[in-house]
Amino acid sequence: MHTDVLVVGAGPTGMMVANELLLAGVSTVVVDRLSRRSELSRAGGVQSRTLAALDQRGLLEPLLATGDYPISAGHFAGFPLSLDFARHRLPWRSVPQVVIEGFLEEHLATHGLRVRRDHELVAIDQDSDGVTATFADGTALRGRYLVAADGAHSTVRSLLRVDFPGQSGTATVVAADVRLGGVDDRMSHVWSPDGHWAAVFPLGTDSQGRRLSRLVLGGPRHSLPRDVEVTEEEIRESLRTVLGSNARLLELRYGRRITDTARQAAQYRHGRVLLAGDAAHVHLPLGAQGMNTGMQDAINLGWKLGATVRGWAPDGLLDTYHAERHPAGAAVLRNVQAQCLVMDWAGTRAPDVLATKELLTDLARLPDVQRHLGDLMSGMAIRYAMPGVDRHPLIGRPVPDLPLDPTRLHALLRSGRGILLDPEGEHGKLADLWSDRVDHVDYVRQGTEPMLVRPDGYVCWAGDPDDLEPALGHWFGQAG
Repeated sequence: MHTDVLVVGAGPTGMMVANELLLAGVSTVVVDRLSRRSELSRAGGVQSRTLAALDQRGLLEPLLATGDYPISAGHFAGFPLSLDFARHRLPWRSVPQVVIEGFLEEHLATHGLRVRRDHELVAIDQDSDGVTATFADGTALRGRYLVAADGAHSTVRSLLRVDFPGQSGTATVVAADVRLGGVDDRMSHVWSPDGHWAAVFPLGTDSQGRRLSRLVLGGPRHSLPRDVEVTEEEIRESLRTVLGSNARLLELRYGRRITDTARQAAQYRHGRVLLAGDAAHVHLPLGAQGMNTGMQDAINLGWKLGATVRGWAPDGLLDTYHAERHPAGAAVLRNVQAQCLVMDWAGTRAPDVLATKELLTDLARLPDVQRHLGDLMSGMAIRYAMPGVDRHPLIGRPVPDLPLDPTRLHALLRSGRGILLDPEGEHGKLADLWSDRVDHVDYVRQGTEPMLVRPDGYVCWAGDPDDLEPALGHWFGQAG
């Protein structure tokens, strides 16, 4: 073995998996086919749940310190969502994917883990002990497990012939990194009578302090084959049509065409190979859900794979990665497909689509609907199916903000271990049996709900004391 885990793909998903494995004390090699990191922004929004996960690992504050990343408003099918800050302590931020990739790569490098570039995968062989990856230059690496985080056109997925059902793309839109004049860079979707539409999202500033924006343009004019070049004139014409003569294109950094393809791997685990991020699911990047879903895949998978390699994982723990994340990915695909239809993504202006959109526009203004869609789009609506999930409302959900001294709180959540919150100090003897994997915390305020928190920040026990020992065994293996 060259390493415990081989991660193929150095995007946000792959590097987040590597960070989780680093916390678990598992040797990891990250490889990528590119000779250098991409400079394209691609994704541009970070959801509340992803921000909370980065905060739990101590990564959020240094990430935001690298630049000017404004708070971003959410939307569902173009309907603005006024995210309730009381429910979303960390509102969305506009942080380009290229920034996140650079930050995570540098963070891993400071801990001795450097991405190995120019590694184009050409073959995979796995047996009962491990996985061998062979690259175009003839070299090979062998690990006990392999994580495929190599994107929508995953080589790993192709080599394994993974079943990847779904629908092929039927239309394209333009996504471009630009500098604009005369345009509000926090503008949600605006339509013109001829079926064309535009949306603008902030991307922060460049090295000269100039504001950058992500511009998305849709409608019949832009529904061209993906390999057709995006031109400045095409963008200027749409800006005039949709946003008026005051809208100006000052600079086109790059543009590409994206399709409404929607596919998801039937299984996320294939022996010792696990799929994550776009290698496991592809869909339109509506609401910044692609990168965020991949990073949440990584956080769910990382501690489980680390526990498996370290030898303390209970039977079936690694299989809960598919059991929990496949439904989460399927839910994202469903809401993206619904948004695509309702917002008339292709610009058909069909009467039934317009009638549905008009009705949903009224519904989307209702406070309860706003809260539901806000939770859905921010990643806060996820509730994993766990033992006891029907008996207590906390189980299966992200841990609520903990009433701890900030220094102690950060130290606990950044360890990558489980946490047993025990405000009455009733479970100390039981917790001692799992002390190598779970931190026992009894210095919280009286009245705090007792709960057991997994390393990924999800509550896996609360309520009935008789259920605590089974929960510890279910998620953290045998005592001692």
